[in-house]
Amino acid sequence: MTQHSTGRITRRSALAAGAALGAGALGASQAMAAAPGPEAPVPSDPRLGSAPEPLKLNEAVGTTAAVSCVDPYASDIGLSILQGGGSAMDAAVAMAAALGVTEPYSCGIGGGGFLLYRDAATGLVHTIDGRETAPMSYTETQFTDASGAELDFDAVVNSGLSIGVPGTPAMWALAAERFGTLPLGALLEPAEQLARRGFVVDQHFHSQTDENAERFSRFPETARVFLRDGSAPEVGSTFANPDLAEVYRRLRTEGIDVFYRGDIGAAILAEANAPSAVSGQEVQGSPMTAADLARYSPVLRAPTVSAYRGMTVFGMAAPSSGGVAVGEILNLLEHYELRTGIGLAQLGETDYLHRFSEACATAFADRNRWVGDVADVPYAELLGDGFAAERAEIMRPSSARPRPIPFGWPDGDYTTAPPAGAAQPEPYEGQSTTHLNVVDQWGNAVSYTLTIEQTGGSGITVPGHGFLLNNELTDFNFVPVTPGVPDPNLPGPGKRPRSSMAPTIITDATGLRLVVGTPGGATIITSVAQIIAGHFERGLPLVDAIAAPRLSSRNDEDGEETDLGLAGSPAGRGLTGLGHHLAPREEKNWIGNASGISREAIGLVAAAETVRGGGGAARAW
Repeated sequence: MTQHSTGRITRRSALAAGAALGAGALGASQAMAAAPGPEAPVPSDPRLGSAPEPLKLNEAVGTTAAVSCVDPYASDIGLSILQGGGSAMDAAVAMAAALGVTEPYSCGIGGGGFLLYRDAATGLVHTIDGRETAPMSYTETQFTDASGAELDFDAVVNSGLSIGVPGTPAMWALAAERFGTLPLGALLEPAEQLARRGFVVDQHFHSQTDENAERFSRFPETARVFLRDGSAPEVGSTFANPDLAEVYRRLRTEGIDVFYRGDIGAAILAEANAPSAVSGQEVQGSPMTAADLARYSPVLRAPTVSAYRGMTVFGMAAPSSGGVAVGEILNLLEHYELRTGIGLAQLGETDYLHRFSEACATAFADRNRWVGDVADVPYAELLGDGFAAERAEIMRPSSARPRPIPFGWPDGDYTTAPPAGAAQPEPYEGQSTTHLNVVDQWGNAVSYTLTIEQTGGSGITVPGHGFLLNNELTDFNFVPVTPGVPDPNLPGPGKRPRSSMAPTIITDATGLRLVVGTPGGATIITSVAQIIAGHFERGLPLVDAIAAPRLSSRNDEDGEETDLGLAGSPAGRGLTGLGHHLAPREEKNWIGNASGISREAIGLVAAAETVRGGGGAARAW
């Protein structure tokens, strides 16, 4: 479904517009009611009146501004902020807060994230690292027992040990103050009203709740907030979260100190230190202290920067590995062309995906060895032509290299054969996250990925406050990936675990070209790179590049994962013939749920998923 919106709507205050959206008026959805598509269901809950559930549109074209994400409530709020005169950062913060209501198992104030912001006036790209941090008491052996063996992963996930100090509220405050035009209080009000009045439960929300119902039932407060008589809320019912609404109200009116140094923080600590579990469930607590919480600060970092087809790719630096890995994949694809003399546009689907798979596996080998929250990440070498040329030499044009591929040596010496690197297995990373994109009327752009780690985070809800706490510290490697090889992603005091989140902005000499990102754990990197390659190399419209079947090769010896039927397609059979080991994903575990905005000759094109996650929500005007 494509929505073309090129006219301007009468300006009004962003605060009043957002409040109306939160109350269920959903002006943007009503303005787009003429768009073709299925009739939206009308909720029966009187708190929403007769306002329809907002439409999920996978593409929208406009000349002024655009937003896209997974959720129509959040997209409508973001668009209304823009139409009311707000900036890209204003809309991004308001959308993120709304996603904390409607996507509470993927993000929220109990988690963290990474954000890229491009200032159109200067062309500069800034990043904010709002990643969660480990308590200062953590050491490299935090997740091992007395014998040095790894602790049970599932037990750690569903415990206080997995909870990092949340970064999201502090990140929003910094983003609004440094790059926004409206106060944080105004930006949180639409989400407050949305949480208070409720949203219409869709199949995606119902399924995520249902799949986690047993885990949620271990924690009485989580069951009280997110289950209804022990079960997932029914599709079409209204889900309200008055406890979260009250937290948003207090953040609006009292500021974020109440979260990091006040009574909300005290409630976080009490629950993290001694999780409230049902009788018979033993849940280990966190050693997090009030000082750990008060010490938290988001970080303004320089972006990763790499060249690609005459464009500049901006990504997120460590502790994210997204910027490095996406940049290296794109560099390798270019160097494969230089080496073979055949461009990606000239290849059939099998050979294209073969090259893509080899580039991804190689980049993952390198990020696992060299990228983490450490001081000496060799960005210039990892994203340089010399390293890419050396790593491209190992690619076999007509057969897959055995997995795992050994890591390379970004040492600046690319004239002699490098030493042999170890073939390291791929460590675990959770899949649940969410992403949003905004471009405003001045051309400023935001790409923002936010998370609480796996679906439902730790499963632990702060009593009386309506939000889940993250399990981000399980993104650390519990033990070194390879004995005897330095591991940059071991836990440590105050350290931020490595992430694959890859919010990305691409520009050329004329300005902005693409804003893109996705959830999906370690598959984020491969999905973002495949969308970029599909759009720029294969000539796909952005919405088709997002909808295309995905291949995720992360240097795992078990092989590449695929979704949307790729494994059984002619291209999939061709890949198998080249030696790739494809592992199809079930529908509920499809790879990613992406969205983006591209600048085209026709204007700004916002795009989102067509099928994955029930489809996404693109808006433009």
